[in-house]
Amino acid sequence: MKTTVKMMDYEQVMALPRPEHVMPRRPNIFWRTLVKVLSFLTMIGTPCKYETEELSSIPKDQPCLILMNHTCFTDMQIAYNILYPRRFNIVCSNDGFIGYWGIMGWLMRRIGCFSTQKFVTDLRLVQDMEYCFKTLKDSVLMYPEAGYSFDGTATTLPRKMGVLVKKFDVPVIMIETFGLYGRNPLYNELQIRKDQKITARARVLFTAEQVREMSVRELSDGIDAAFGFDHFKWQKENGIQITQDFRADGLDRILYKCTHCGAEGRMRGKGTELACGHCGKRWELTALGQLQALEGETEIAHIPDWYRWEREQVKQDIQAGAYRLDTDVQIAMQVDFKAIYMVGEGHLTHDNTGFTLTGCNGKLNYTQKPLSCFGLYADYYWYEIADCICIGDNEVHYFCFPKDEQVSVAKIRLAVEEMYKLAKSRKLVSE
Repeated sequence: MKTTVKMMDYEQVMALPRPEHVMPRRPNIFWRTLVKVLSFLTMIGTPCKYETEELSSIPKDQPCLILMNHTCFTDMQIAYNILYPRRFNIVCSNDGFIGYWGIMGWLMRRIGCFSTQKFVTDLRLVQDMEYCFKTLKDSVLMYPEAGYSFDGTATTLPRKMGVLVKKFDVPVIMIETFGLYGRNPLYNELQIRKDQKITARARVLFTAEQVREMSVRELSDGIDAAFGFDHFKWQKENGIQITQDFRADGLDRILYKCTHCGAEGRMRGKGTELACGHCGKRWELTALGQLQALEGETEIAHIPDWYRWEREQVKQDIQAGAYRLDTDVQIAMQVDFKAIYMVGEGHLTHDNTGFTLTGCNGKLNYTQKPLSCFGLYADYYWYEIADCICIGDNEVHYFCFPKDEQVSVAKIRLAVEEMYKLAKSRKLVSE
């Protein structure tokens, strides 16, 4: 999927008028039925099984908060196939509206979409959701992870989810998908495995009475537990065979550091193999989703365990003051919904003090501290442009595309998450 891209000078972009806020719209039965039909058609050829538990206890006209894990773009189609004809609005990221401010934007809003900023404190989102619940009497579908899963496990969740649930005072439905990550994993260069079996389960996570009785901490812990999935573990336990000969393409986007020699940026995933260009060690990604060394010891066979090992390595570097990103980047900006604006080249650094982005012939100088956000919007082959990370605030988003192919956006995301945790703990101690 591509987006609208325009070349423009930095000062011209900053001078562009910001879009006015548009309130969410109630999706009528025509639009809901249209999307349901389109969702069904796009899933033809993909074996799907849907399960619901006690959803009938919540009337279809009763507003509720619908949470869903976020593994790939197909999530939306699964949701419509399960929830129809329930009326619901959909929380979408601002970049999803790019280029859609005309007729497509009009259509997106007719089906109930409304926009928010990813990984940025957005008070308007809370107001819009409350408007859906209280005024429109609609349910709201939300992906609290905000970003797609890299390694087939849950992305870090915001800890204020319990506060939101308490504030809205509506039942909470949870939709979990199994096999959807295997159908279209983010690392695998947009190659879809249409024969991958998918199971989705929708259940009542909290009734309205439970929301009122439980504490914020209990609600947050319950949501965290509901998002505690592991695709690769599920795949192995259920004997799910993924036999495509491209299943390891791009796997180095997740597993960027060699467990054998420790080299970074030298891993390459191609075909069914992952290999280190520094020490020469090779692993096969088996049909059951496990790594197996072709020679010698298999240090870590489970992909999420390898990713957790990389996280621990990053954490140790941060604590030792040894972590630093220092790279040239191509810079794009978003200030409205009309386009992504390519504004030129720059330089991005990231260390214990946070991000610093400079560029555009000295016109741009943006800093972002570790406590500004609990996570990072990072993506592979973003809108078919390149791997990117996104930083910014409620006014401007900067999409940075590293020029050095050895730079891992997965590592940067891990660093942001770990840096936030450490900074938060220090702040709590000082208080």
